[in-house]
Amino acid sequence: MSAEGLSAAAARLSRAPRARRLGRLDPSAFVFAICALILLGLVGLPLFWLAVSALTDKAGRPSLVNFERLFTDPTLLAPLRISLIVASCVGSISTLVAAPIAWIVARSDMPGRGLIRVLITASFVTPPFLGAIAWEVLAAPNSGLINVWYRALNDLPPFVHFVDIYSIEGLIFVDCCYAFPFVFVLIANALDRIPADMEDAAAVLGAPAWRIIATITLPLALPAILAGALIAFLRSLTLFGTPAILALPAGFHTITTKIWSLFQYPPNPGLAAAASLPLLAATVVLLKAQSWILGRRGYVVLGGRAGSTRRVELGHWGWAALGLCLFVLCFPVFLPYFALVKGALTKTLAEPLSVENLTLRHVRFVFFEFSPTRLALRNTLLFAFVSATLGTALALVVSYVANRKAVFGHSVLGFLATAPIAVPGIVLGVGMFIAYTRGPVVLYGTMWVMIIAYVTIELPGAYQQLKSAFTGVAHELEEAGRVLGAGRVRTLRDITAPLLRTGVITAWCFIFIGVMRELSAAIMLFTAETKVLPVVIYDLNESGDLGAISVLGLMLLLVTLAITFVANRLPGFGASATGTK
Repeated sequence: MSAEGLSAAAARLSRAPRARRLGRLDPSAFVFAICALILLGLVGLPLFWLAVSALTDKAGRPSLVNFERLFTDPTLLAPLRISLIVASCVGSISTLVAAPIAWIVARSDMPGRGLIRVLITASFVTPPFLGAIAWEVLAAPNSGLINVWYRALNDLPPFVHFVDIYSIEGLIFVDCCYAFPFVFVLIANALDRIPADMEDAAAVLGAPAWRIIATITLPLALPAILAGALIAFLRSLTLFGTPAILALPAGFHTITTKIWSLFQYPPNPGLAAAASLPLLAATVVLLKAQSWILGRRGYVVLGGRAGSTRRVELGHWGWAALGLCLFVLCFPVFLPYFALVKGALTKTLAEPLSVENLTLRHVRFVFFEFSPTRLALRNTLLFAFVSATLGTALALVVSYVANRKAVFGHSVLGFLATAPIAVPGIVLGVGMFIAYTRGPVVLYGTMWVMIIAYVTIELPGAYQQLKSAFTGVAHELEEAGRVLGAGRVRTLRDITAPLLRTGVITAWCFIFIGVMRELSAAIMLFTAETKVLPVVIYDLNESGDLGAISVLGLMLLLVTLAITFVANRLPGFGASATGTK
């Protein structure tokens, strides 16, 4: 905010008669109490009913029958075992792939380092379930493009395939494609922060490059590597969309798809709740472990001003390294996007791209003939807008309280705002289904149950972003407003919030994009009138209409990219913000 704007805000505050200001009750405590109740309701109410449902039988009597069946029924134990195997493989493979690429991008002089970072960041835009559908187009055993090309090149009969995406190996592969960027970002950021002083000293003493990496760089980056592996493991363990698309056609379940199946006819919400609680407990433990690893003080760089990042000269190997990075990015970015574009614009997916094979039939069908499209698009944009607005407002107030320590118990508010990160989407969906299908407040079947779920899931990220933004705003401006008689709420609205414009826009976009991608909770809570685009895409996948799926998937990507683009063009945001004073 400009100096003139601050002066105007201060003038508005000072115009109120001082006697009235002093006599007026500051509503801050009431507003903050309401926020605490909202946060407690967002997470506490679904988890309470989840526990109640898990610990009672069908007659409503206290019982452990659900847990007894959970740990003795082979049809329930097998999905848990498969989930642990898949998550362990995803955590290990993602880390083994991401760590070398992160080192190449962050610590070497490879050409095109910025491009690789941008492309890896772009892979975050792709929802995992949409990536899984794209890999169906590419590697389904009969109709997948890779298998069609393989048979054509080798003159093989139909039904012979080179790869089969409908398998545990296929599930692990696709999971790794979209877990790898998370691991890369953690490790690359850690490597960026390692100064060159110790590496330069080792080089002066004659240590070869491999020994410097093994004895200095790797130990300093080890906490980030371990944390990245845990994130990939946890993400795979709690993911619903990818296994629903790839595992169910292959005839096996993971724990998330099994929980979802327990709500199919005949529904068994008690058993689903019992299966959700171990997943919740595992998530809490793993997040605690990740926090402990990242918070360790075992490797700390001591000294004065840190030197610039030391880059290893690769020479002619730099182009080979660039080729390796681009090859890896084929799997999460280039090949899936090619598959979606080809599926959307061709009459026959297996036929080569040609003028005769091009068509807009799928586009016409989706937008003019397929009735759920308009409703789903309207619902998705409406839910995303309302959730982003409400979630950002709530995160703004809570982050203000936590950062400024404005009221007693401010740390509790911060904890409640962060707690949803420990609740997998499928678990939250189960809890909200149970909580809001019974009195006194029945919200199931309304838009509000969807919005509550979205706000709950996306709140931790928005809260953390705004909490960090508050550290850059001086206390003195708020104190000036308080001296002039304004309450904390008005000070936050008139002075602090405008100064946090960039952070607020970032948090709003974060929630909006998150809602556009969310499938796990939506699949548990939607009705015919509250369908959203991810659910429609999932339903179309069940019927095998890959052309319509490709069109809707590309539309989802384009809307997400458009929101990001517009946000970066707003005054005071992104690059434009750096040029202002």
